[in-house]
Amino acid sequence: MAVRAVVFDIGGVLEKVGAPVWAQRWRALLGMDSDQFQAALAQVDPDGRIEIGTMSEDEYRHRYAQVLGLTEEQEADFLADMWDWYCGEPDKQLIDYAASLRPRFRTGILSNSADGARREEARRYGLPDLVDEIVYSHEVGLAKPDPRVYALTCERLGVHPPEAVFVDDVPVCVEAANACGLLGILHETAEATIARIGALLPV
Repeated sequence: MAVRAVVFDIGGVLEKVGAPVWAQRWRALLGMDSDQFQAALAQVDPDGRIEIGTMSEDEYRHRYAQVLGLTEEQEADFLADMWDWYCGEPDKQLIDYAASLRPRFRTGILSNSADGARREEARRYGLPDLVDEIVYSHEVGLAKPDPRVYALTCERLGVHPPEAVFVDDVPVCVEAANACGLLGILHETAEATIARIGALLPV
């Protein structure tokens, strides 16, 4: 079957996400060492509710404040810093390439996400205008590498799994996509990913 759609992950692919410098700043501000800080953060969402949308932005914001002992002002600043890190910086080369695929190919985004991601990524990078479909895990209640989320993405794009290329920077997510019949590509650099997608597209 010929490829008819290309799907991208966001963090680490369309967005370059660096080391969490914000965490270092907050550790110093709160007088915590790395182990204390990580232990506190682990209490925010031990059951993985954020990614599947059963914990709202307000809820996890208050959980961060509770486990870290933040003041109301610090709570707002902490979340702002977190979103700055989460959204990283746009990989302009890959974003421009994704835009160039339309309308010849259907394009989509499949991202493990948190409540608030659509707002932040739309405001910063206009991602909803970049592709035909965005599947955020917190909005659909399914997160990669669950096979059902790949099937849902293909359904929304109107293609069969073998007709879809999927790009992610996490090996287990690429492996799961391949197991579901999609053509998975492990992202390392924009140049390499663009070349690998191009090799799969029909002439």
